[in-house]
Amino acid sequence: MKGAFLSDKVPGIIAIIAVALGAYWASNSAAEKAVSLPAPAYDAAVATTQETAVFAGGCFWGVQAVFQHTAGVLNAVSGYAGGARETANYERVTSGQTGHAEAVQVTYDPRQISYGKLLQIFFAVAHDPTQLNRQGPDHGTQYRSALFWRNAGQKEVAERYIAQIEAARAFPGKIVTQLAPLSTFYPAEDYHQDYATLHPRSAYIVAFDAPKIANLKQLMPEVYREKPALVAAQK
Repeated sequence: MKGAFLSDKVPGIIAIIAVALGAYWASNSAAEKAVSLPAPAYDAAVATTQETAVFAGGCFWGVQAVFQHTAGVLNAVSGYAGGARETANYERVTSGQTGHAEAVQVTYDPRQISYGKLLQIFFAVAHDPTQLNRQGPDHGTQYRSALFWRNAGQKEVAERYIAQIEAARAFPGKIVTQLAPLSTFYPAEDYHQDYATLHPRSAYIVAFDAPKIANLKQLMPEVYREKPALVAAQK
């Protein structure tokens, strides 16, 4: 579970061991796998103002990092969606009893990247949509695959794209991604923001999240950008 990696303040030889262990995990983890997916056959109409979308696909550190390295994304904030305000904190959410999913709210310029393209990235490299209530080493409903749609347009694009890639049999298993209306998105605690960028030597990041960024660069170079759009830069 990623909670075990929140404290990366290990000295000397322990830090070296942690990095080595992370490299071993990276060479053997599902996070390294990506799927080449077709572009959406149906997409949202191009808007002239910025839009937002909320994605949940396991630990928010990796999902946030992938979208932060996506051209056209203006901001990507880790947080919680699907539950109540009073339980929207890491300590409560990790119980798996709050209804929340660890999620990322993506603000993007639809003139540069579409909602459908963000979905393609989400399914291709950000997570495995066939894993039910888990991603990698993290288990529980808080790590479920989910798309929280903000309007009927997003819902239709998501439904059609899932049907498209299911029909193409892009994955060996059934897509279990939940589609749900977004009530409210609650930003996570500050220490969760920009985590992959701030802790690149964390064993967890090395094993499970850095490979996702590498896969984005390799699989979809047309949307990859080297410099991430950090939450800290927005403040």
